Amino acid sequence: MDALNQFVAIIKSEFPDDRLTWQKHIATFHPESAAEAAALLKLANRHNHPVYITGFGNNVDPIGDTFEKVVSIRTDRLNQLVNLAPLDFAVTLGAGYPLRELNHRLRLENLYLPHAALPYVGSIGGAVAVGLTGLLHQHDVPIKKYFIKAEVVTPEGDIITPGSSCFKSVSGYDIVKIFSGSWGLLGLIVNATFRVMPITGAEDFAPMRQKAIDRRTLLDLLSGRSDGIDAGYSRKIKEKFDPAGVLPSLI
Repeated sequence: MDALNQFVAIIKSEFPDDRLTWQKHIATFHPESAAEAAALLKLANRHNHPVYITGFGNNVDPIGDTFEKVVSIRTDRLNQLVNLAPLDFAVTLGAGYPLRELNHRLRLENLYLPHAALPYVGSIGGAVAVGLTGLLHQHDVPIKKYFIKAEVVTPEGDIITPGSSCFKSVSGYDIVKIFSGSWGLLGLIVNATFRVMPITGAEDFAPMRQKAIDRRTLLDLLSGRSDGIDAGYSRKIKEKFDPAGVLPSLI
């Protein structure tokens, strides 16, 4: 039995049968909680087996020889609206919640998130992971501007909650921001909290257009093909969060 089949057998012994499916010949794990995702990543570390976080698989579809020995994680079952706090102008959503559906729900409370009006077809977690960015009057408007808190499973299988839903948090660098644009290489976003705005501000964002999504910049930083301060910090962060390399850069 090869390494993949051995790992699949271990997963099946640890989780309910419906957590593991085969999507386009790729073994795919569907966690329904942070605890399940953490347990899967702990197994991956214990057995030194690579894992790939795909979200919905819309932006990086795990097909081809590169992924044949990898277990993919999809967030399609982490699709709940966890909490909506209109008075705090905050909403918390499971990573698998479709981004384009969010404003339909927020409208009931006269609230709005600019990036949910973009033509991005994917999940909340995916939008954060790819660093979804709009262009408004020649200025970049990244989704991380509104991304204030998250529940994240690290590559080693720990559950952390960086960020704060308070209007004023501690001074200094907000660590939750590093997960925006990380393409799933620093861990699995289980849920994400966003600062939203009154719907009266939606008209101001009507001209905003979605910028192209490009993963090459991040991979150049991590692979060493780029140098400089950003490259050095990116590699150090990756090494810190994923010392065993269970979330490899496959694209």
